[in-house]
Amino acid sequence: MEKEYIQQAADAAKELMETADMKPGQILVVGCSSSEVESYRLGTHSSEETGKEIFDAIYAETQKRGVFLAAQCCEHLNRALVLEREAADRYGYEPVSVVPWKKGGGAFATAAFYGMKDTVVVEHIRAHAGMDIGDVLIGMHLRDVAVPVRLSISSVGNAHLVCARTRPKYIGGERAHYE
Repeated sequence: MEKEYIQQAADAAKELMETADMKPGQILVVGCSSSEVESYRLGTHSSEETGKEIFDAIYAETQKRGVFLAAQCCEHLNRALVLEREAADRYGYEPVSVVPWKKGGGAFATAAFYGMKDTVVVEHIRAHAGMDIGDVLIGMHLRDVAVPVRLSISSVGNAHLVCARTRPKYIGGERAHYE
């Protein structure tokens, strides 16, 4: 494949959803620096083509599993998230008024905004799992107890890949029993 990063993104999303045992209706948050994928410093060479290709690859995998994709915008939009209105309604996330673009939101989030069905942008979510492509810091959008997931894929293109799943909190101390 000429653009190996497309297959890497799809394979990583699939492997993460399987490893995290994601269920239909859960949310996978993805942050992606197209600059980092293409070997540039974060935020310096945003590529609409690369952002769209990676979005298309990951979105196709989430659709197969019935998982909602949340695309994190860049810091210029305070890391707001693009997702489908159905997900926002289901989880009670309030939409805000903004439209991401290449220089304000990033190429990946822009591709998501125009590539998903009935999109909205929200400020905060609590996702069940996440993919961080290029060290863009998705942790603020994960549920409280995030657990690192080591995949067989450690990069997408030239961007470092970090993944996590979440689990319920353990409470109750020494007398408690857990599943």
